[in-house]
Amino acid sequence: MKKTNNKSVQSSVPVQHSHSTDTAAPAAKPDNRLPIDTEARKKNRTLPTQTVVQRLATIPTAAQCASVVGKWVWVQFAEQPAAEVRQQLAQLGFHWNRERQAWQHPCGAFSLAARTHDPRDFYGTNPVTTAAAA
Repeated sequence: MKKTNNKSVQSSVPVQHSHSTDTAAPAAKPDNRLPIDTEARKKNRTLPTQTVVQRLATIPTAAQCASVVGKWVWVQFAEQPAAEVRQQLAQLGFHWNRERQAWQHPCGAFSLAARTHDPRDFYGTNPVTTAAAA
């Protein structure tokens, strides 16, 4: 059997470590969201579907893109809406679902269980019309 030499070899090239403390950490992204009344938002999340649809009619750009999925109301825009529209949706009790790319309102039907299916396939979607919202 051959024996190997276990002596460490010193390199003449200095080693640079990636965890240097000289560099500043990247600045956190500023929060540019408009303020909302969180207590009112919590109450709004318990509103029934029909009430949410009626209140959504006051936000015309959102009402045009809304649909009812089961007991929930979903709003899906073709592109990011204005900050004021996002603020109004959040105030009304909607939250952004990144996975489904939709603003969703639970209409009092809260569930902590993760869904393995798309609720749209299970319940179907019913577009919100201005007649139903009135």
